[in-house]
Amino acid sequence: MPPPPPTGEPKRRRLLSLMAVYPCESIAPAPLFSSLLALAADLASQGRLGPDAGAFPVLRRGLRQAVRIAGLLLAFLEEIQDVTVTKTAALPSSAVLGLTELHVAMQKLRFLLSDCARRGARLWVLVNAGLAASELRVILGSVAAAMDALPKDVVDASVDAGELARLMSEHAWRAAVRPDAGDERAARSVRSILEQFKSRVSPNAEDARRVLEHIGVRSWSDCSEEIAFLEDELRTRLDGGAGGDSSSSSDAVLINSLMAFMVYCRVVLFDQIDANPKADAASRPPARCPDWLRPETLQCPITLDLMTDPVTVSTGQTYDRESITRWIKAGCRTCPLTGERLRTADVVPNAALRGIIERMLLSNGVSLPDRSSSGHRHGALGDTAVAFGPAAAGAARLAVAYIVAQISTGSTAERRKATWEARKLCKHSVFYRACLVEANAVPWLLCLLSSTDASVQDNAVACLLNLSKNPRGRAALFEAGGVGLVVDVINVGAMAEARQNAAAVLFYLSSNAEHAEEIGRIPEAIPTLVQLIHDGAHRGRKNAMVSLYGLLQCASNHCRAVAAGAVAALAGLLLPVSVVDRDDDLASDAVTLLARLAEQPTGAQAVLARPGLVARVVEALATSSASRSGKDHCVALLVSLCRHGGDKVVALLGRMPGLMSSLYTLVADGSPQTCKRARALLNLIHRHYEMDGQPASAAASEAGERVVRVL
Repeated sequence: MPPPPPTGEPKRRRLLSLMAVYPCESIAPAPLFSSLLALAADLASQGRLGPDAGAFPVLRRGLRQAVRIAGLLLAFLEEIQDVTVTKTAALPSSAVLGLTELHVAMQKLRFLLSDCARRGARLWVLVNAGLAASELRVILGSVAAAMDALPKDVVDASVDAGELARLMSEHAWRAAVRPDAGDERAARSVRSILEQFKSRVSPNAEDARRVLEHIGVRSWSDCSEEIAFLEDELRTRLDGGAGGDSSSSSDAVLINSLMAFMVYCRVVLFDQIDANPKADAASRPPARCPDWLRPETLQCPITLDLMTDPVTVSTGQTYDRESITRWIKAGCRTCPLTGERLRTADVVPNAALRGIIERMLLSNGVSLPDRSSSGHRHGALGDTAVAFGPAAAGAARLAVAYIVAQISTGSTAERRKATWEARKLCKHSVFYRACLVEANAVPWLLCLLSSTDASVQDNAVACLLNLSKNPRGRAALFEAGGVGLVVDVINVGAMAEARQNAAAVLFYLSSNAEHAEEIGRIPEAIPTLVQLIHDGAHRGRKNAMVSLYGLLQCASNHCRAVAAGAVAALAGLLLPVSVVDRDDDLASDAVTLLARLAEQPTGAQAVLARPGLVARVVEALATSSASRSGKDHCVALLVSLCRHGGDKVVALLGRMPGLMSSLYTLVADGSPQTCKRARALLNLIHRHYEMDGQPASAAASEAGERVVRVL
């Protein structure tokens, strides 16, 4: 029985890990020679593409020698080609061994040149200059040995060919490949700075500048490129499942230390955040789909956007991972495209399609986001506590101390840059959040909420949002009396994003019941959230609803929410299914919040008093596109209304068309919790009719009989 196909994607090649594909033993000399000729031409061209392509930041002398040797090989092969064409002679089969070794060596040399010239990897190549030099020595030795293995009649096919062969062999054997003196000085400086970081001593700024100048890092965006590469390299090693491998663990500590070094340099050495044209999507040429492939096959059928992480479900259809995961988590168990029931929620990466998309984008200068960036990127810059060594921790604290000093005493421009740095660092990193809280950043950020500079205010709110995810950050915000300031931003923030983020801050603050009660006592807090639900943008409404949901864990806040008009605002989102502009996502959240409000008598009475609202909830329950969780909240809302509204509400629900059949369907197909609630509601309705001596509706009876037959 053949083994099952692999379900994961092939592992990414680590930098300076040189791989090659050996030609098969039965290959004829002619195609091997043609492939080697093209490979040598590609390598030799790197010395003729101008200063940017030809300038290697590290190991400059050795790599230039390697490019020259590739040029000699190209000249030798072209001479052999000319001679064989002129004499109409074929290459002997005895040349395959030497050509194969040359082909393998040139493959490895291409990887090495690419790695050493790669933007963003300059610091990592610098600290690994010894390894790069060792790999280059092995490659050049292989080239010399391969030339010696070529048959004499091939090498001496002409006078020029013989001279080129001897010259190339001599250069390859005698090449002195070692890190340049400047490389060694820069690497020593990096090690010295990391030692200072361990003691929490700020290094000499000029020493750090000289290191950056040596490797060609001259701007804020260059630093960011280095950090992004190191994040990816760290993630590759952590995802590799090295486990207890001590070398991998030490590499992870080193990578985290180098990341923290670059963060420190970016924060301290560069006063301005320059725009990086490589990161500007608007400056990129539009990616073209190959002629043999229909463009729509690269689009996710759910979002119609280009798939960055295509996966295949059990029906054989392909979707973007994020979209289909969201679909399945919403309780949908059918294939969106075909409507077939999914046998399993597992998905399989479509590596072939991802490769096609990646090649298409790379040919247009666009890089495909790493698959782990959506799911694992949140730990790259500090969540990996094991790999966060003393040097990285010291550098992080020094950088944070500088940021807080700029926030507290800097000019508007300095505060703008410092708040952006803080926002960027604490977005995904638990460690940087803890450092900022420890450095007393929260009170200073609260002061900036009243800044007249819109960018400063926006950055400060975003920082507080991320710091409120930290328990000590939430405590610091309350101790500083910052809740009222956050509420003010929801009301009068200069930018829509600032108002939306401020609403989300209240969600994290309300995670504690005492804090939720204290927030509710602020007169403007709940009315401000209700107003944002009423007239905010999509994201603002969602943030306001989740924040209000958190506040409603305190019973006293239910009355405040009802008094502020929460039911009317939520009813405005729960539009009839036939309305074209209906937002199903917001409607589902509105039902969830209404169900929470209806848990208390005041909320239930407000829902019942709203004309047509109960009918819309019943209609939403019967909608096939509603998610499983959405239907569960619909049933929970109806149960609460019956509990607080009594027999009149039960009688009203019993007369509503379509409700009974929807409840019976949920009893058969719903989740255990939904099934339990649907049964309870059905029992209430049937008991009411039995007490009044009236039969249930004919539709209800027929629906019940159908369910009984199915069961």
